[in-house]
Amino acid sequence: MDNSILLLIVVALDFVLGDPPNWPHPIRWIGLSISRYEKIIRKSGLNLKLGGFILALLSLATVLTVSTLILKVTQLIHPLFETIIMIYLLYTSIAAKCLDVEAKKVHKAVYEKDIEKSRKMLSYLVGRDTSQLDFEEVIRGVVETVAENTIDGVLAPLFYMGIGFYFGVPVQFALGYKVINTLDSMVGYLQEPYIEIGYASAKLDDIANYIPARIGSLFMVLAGGLLGYNVKQGFKILIRDRRNHKSPNCGYPESAVAGLLKIQLGGTNTYFGQRVYKPTIGDEDTPLTAKHIINTIKIMYGAEFLMVVGFILMNI
Repeated sequence: MDNSILLLIVVALDFVLGDPPNWPHPIRWIGLSISRYEKIIRKSGLNLKLGGFILALLSLATVLTVSTLILKVTQLIHPLFETIIMIYLLYTSIAAKCLDVEAKKVHKAVYEKDIEKSRKMLSYLVGRDTSQLDFEEVIRGVVETVAENTIDGVLAPLFYMGIGFYFGVPVQFALGYKVINTLDSMVGYLQEPYIEIGYASAKLDDIANYIPARIGSLFMVLAGGLLGYNVKQGFKILIRDRRNHKSPNCGYPESAVAGLLKIQLGGTNTYFGQRVYKPTIGDEDTPLTAKHIINTIKIMYGAEFLMVVGFILMNI
C-alpha cells in the first residue's frame, strides 16, 4: 500500500476513533514496562542517574524489539495482516482526537462556570496543582497543554513516522519516539523523587523534540494564518518569546499560539508542592476566555493537516 494512503488512514482513524478506553493500547503497555523497570532500578541500589540511563535504554530496546517481532510474525501469517497491525500501531501513536476531547471537557466546565469541575478536568491533563486556580488560570493551563502537546502528541509522532516511512520502518520510529515521550512524562521532572532517575529521559526528550518543535511551531503559525488568526503577531511572538521557557522546546508552540491569539501564557504554577515561576510568553492584549481553548484546538488540527499535506507532497 502507498505510504501516503497509509498515513491518511492513520490520521483519519485518530480523528474518527480517538482513544477508546477499553481498546488495547501500546502506549499503556509502554507505561507499564517503564514503571516496572523503574521499580527494579530503584530497588537495585544503583546510582539513580546511571539507573536513569539504563531505564531509557531498556525501555527503548524492549519496545523496538517487540514491535519488530510483532511485524515479522504478522508478515509470516499474511502481508495484509501485517499492514493492518502496522496501521493500528501507527494510529495509537497520534493523540490529536484524545487531546481534543479532554480539552473540550475543561472548556465545557469553564463555559458552564463550574470552577471545581474545571479544576478537576484540567488536573487530568497537567502535572501542576489545580486546586486553587481561577477560571483564567485554568484556561491558561489548557491552552499551554494543547499547544505543547500539538508537538508531543501530534506533530512529532507524524514527523518520526514520516522519517520511518522513508527508511521502511515507520512503526519503530513512531513508537521509539513515544517511548521517549512517555519516559519524560513519567520520570522527566526536576523535582524529587525524579530529578536523578529522570535526567536521561528528560534530556533524550529534549533532543527528540528539538527539530519537531521548531518545524511544528512554523506549521502552527501557518495554520493559524489559514484560520484567520494574527499570523504576523504569531511570527513576532514566536521569534521573540520562543526561549521564555525552561524547556528548550516547549516555548516554541506556546509562543506560536500566544502570538496568533494575542494572549499571554506562562507565570507561576505549583508542581509537587513547589511553586515554579515560568517567564511570560506573549502580550496581554486579550483576556483569556473559553474560546481560546477551542481556537488552540483548531490550530492543532490545522498544523496536523499541513504536516500531512507536506509529507504527501514530498511523496514519503
